[in-house]
Amino acid sequence: MKYDYIVVGAGSAGCVLANRLTEHDNCSVLLLEAGGTDRRFWIQTPIGYGKTFYDQSVNWMYMTDPDPGINGQQSYWPRGTVIGGSSSINAMVFIRGQHADFDDWERAGADGWGWEHVLPYFKKMETFEHGENEWRGGSGPLHVSDPSRNYHPVCEHFYLAAEQMGIPKNPDFNGIDQEGVGPYQLTTKHGVRFSAAKAYLRPATNRSNLTISKQCHASRLLFDGNTVTGVEYFRDGKIEHAHANREVILSCGAINTPQLLQLSGIGPGGLLQQHGIPVVSDLPAVGQNMQEHLSVSHYYRSRVPTLNNQLAPWWGKLLAGMNYVLTRRGPLSLSVNQAGGFVRSSPQRPRPNIQLYFCPVTYTTAPPHVRPLIKPDSFAGFLNGVSQCRPTSRGSVEIRSGDPLQHPSIKPNYLSTEYDITEMVEASRLLREIASMPALQSVIQEETVPGPDVQTDEDFVNDVRQRCTTVFHPSCTCRMGKSLSDSVVDPGLKVHGVNALRVIDASVFPNVTSGNTNAPTIMVAEKAADIIRGKSQCNSGSSS
Repeated sequence: MKYDYIVVGAGSAGCVLANRLTEHDNCSVLLLEAGGTDRRFWIQTPIGYGKTFYDQSVNWMYMTDPDPGINGQQSYWPRGTVIGGSSSINAMVFIRGQHADFDDWERAGADGWGWEHVLPYFKKMETFEHGENEWRGGSGPLHVSDPSRNYHPVCEHFYLAAEQMGIPKNPDFNGIDQEGVGPYQLTTKHGVRFSAAKAYLRPATNRSNLTISKQCHASRLLFDGNTVTGVEYFRDGKIEHAHANREVILSCGAINTPQLLQLSGIGPGGLLQQHGIPVVSDLPAVGQNMQEHLSVSHYYRSRVPTLNNQLAPWWGKLLAGMNYVLTRRGPLSLSVNQAGGFVRSSPQRPRPNIQLYFCPVTYTTAPPHVRPLIKPDSFAGFLNGVSQCRPTSRGSVEIRSGDPLQHPSIKPNYLSTEYDITEMVEASRLLREIASMPALQSVIQEETVPGPDVQTDEDFVNDVRQRCTTVFHPSCTCRMGKSLSDSVVDPGLKVHGVNALRVIDASVFPNVTSGNTNAPTIMVAEKAADIIRGKSQCNSGSSS
């Protein structure tokens, strides 16, 4: 079969493209997805991401290589392999990033991707619960809710403690400014997850010019010279081919997209030759420059009830489940990431460099391979966590062989720069300072982890190295730019040196954004759809 466009990956970006490119009947689109349907109870139930966290039927369940920066430990990276991709299994927090993040993109060579250019697409993509204004959209496909009225009361102690430190309250991190503390907004509607699949793909499903093929694992691209003509994929154990009249678009995410490029002969020449893959385009940046947010949390026993008291006992789970089934309300309709903020780890930082996560739940006694929020501690507790907004460490994704079914080598290179180490120490001390404020001291019985023995800078470094976790925001592995030495796609998202091929997903970020990455990924796809259709001005350079 031939189609005008083949989109590989029905994740956050792929769902957007499938919708926007088929809005008119003048082109046909094939959407290939390695996973299956998202019509599952635990995907649609917001807190159900605890159930999908280790569910291989919807999750790639990647493990990184042992990393020296975290004492040789491996890090677990869940990524969605299901319709909707990671937007079907994530924690649903909606964060655009700081305005300056996108101006940084433009300075890095992504012409046309500065804040003034991307704001219209952020507004176009959303329907914000409180309506449209100068900064927010009111009629887009993606519903963004503000469930703060239903958040646990202990969050108020966090807000007040921050204010006692001089950190302002910010009711909208996606508005005029990101700095401050406040409630997190979620991609939910009426207590149900509102993924990219629900927002974009579901309305387009019955269009005659859109074909959606599930359980199709892309194995390599097809070429005529240096022009991409189609995709080879596995379905039901058989190899099949699909051909594109115009373009193939890779929207497989920051892990699978560079993997597929490398398997197809696009990437570092030495790596490809090592695995016997003919080099189509020697692009050293494919799979390099990976950025990821690193987090560490402090845990507290509470003097007042928290979500632990509601969800730990069997009867509490039963009541919460009944409440959700009958009303679509209660803790199952929310994320555990309820409050947080964006702050400076020291006054010398020019802009917020740390993200805070305040969760009215703890899970220090959860057994291995059980997502903690499904089995909280039996005692009242809460946690406060931090992650870097813009880490300077860089990792990589590289194939281990020519086998498309083998997971790639993922090397995060966590804490490989002094800057990142210093920033995480400052962030850890910031958590201690917030906890010392009267508003939180009034409800803290004790800090259980890391505990009072951790005091010096060396103690904090050791604690971070031993206990840190990913925040599940890998990006930049096919970064956008102008130079073939340090980027993979041009500002028009065309792959350097190859015709009829684009990459459109979080891998094209020139730099990781400040905060959760799902919203900027959807924005990239919205803008990219206009670039493809010639509706958005963008300097595509001369790469194709």
